[in-house]
Amino acid sequence: MVCAQRGYDCVICMAEPFSVERRKIMRMLGAKVIVTPKAGKGTGMVAKAEELCEKHGWFLCRQFENDANPAFHASTTGPEILTDFAGKRLDYFVTGYGTGGTFQGVGRVLKAARSDTKIVLLEPEAASLIASGTKTERKDTGAPKGSHPAFAAHPIQGWTPDFIPKVLEDAQAMDLYDELVPISGPEAIETAQKLASTQGIFTGISGGASMAGALKVAAKAPKGSVILTMLPDTSERYMSTPLYESIAADMNEEELEIAKSTPSFQLLPGEEPVLQA
Repeated sequence: MVCAQRGYDCVICMAEPFSVERRKIMRMLGAKVIVTPKAGKGTGMVAKAEELCEKHGWFLCRQFENDANPAFHASTTGPEILTDFAGKRLDYFVTGYGTGGTFQGVGRVLKAARSDTKIVLLEPEAASLIASGTKTERKDTGAPKGSHPAFAAHPIQGWTPDFIPKVLEDAQAMDLYDELVPISGPEAIETAQKLASTQGIFTGISGGASMAGALKVAAKAPKGSVILTMLPDTSERYMSTPLYESIAADMNEEELEIAKSTPSFQLLPGEEPVLQA
């Protein structure tokens, strides 16, 4: 969006497993999207971005290492939370991590201003990088040298690449979180679906994972506790992912019965009649 408004050329490197909606949205905004092979995982897309910038003299944003990332959250997101909860309880802040920018930036602010607030960090159960205790090997730039040994594929897009981002590692050194909670892919998807169908909150798999983590915290927290989690994404980015595998495009039997309840009913092209025994 910024590049479109300011006239900058923008090239995005994205690993193949990410949803096609993401590619189309960025191309709609005028960016070029370079898709890297699935086998290369997150480290592959980072390496491709490095290669392209070295070859063409382009600026590399370094989102996983750039100190401006958490600094922005420390100057905006964190203070916004303090304002919203001024004079009120805030017992837990629950968050996953992608680059670690939100976690570090908000965590620094909360620990300084409201040390009584417990910070709960979430990560995919299938990719428990932090829980493993194994560090990511790094280049001189801070970028990963290779894939983390504890990584396995998971459906929570936007969370936990196949390495520990430098921004996140720096946050670990600051001792910002009080508890680490794993979230499985199925519970993230189920929670996202329930948020949509029962609350009208249209979030993606990572949003579902964040809420699943908050619910786990709530199950153990003292009665009356106040828990904050944030759902920064939207479900429209996930229509080609497992989040929508169980959502049909055609009418089911119940919907067909509703359709047949008035005189204008007719089958649409390609639909089969429901046979009753």
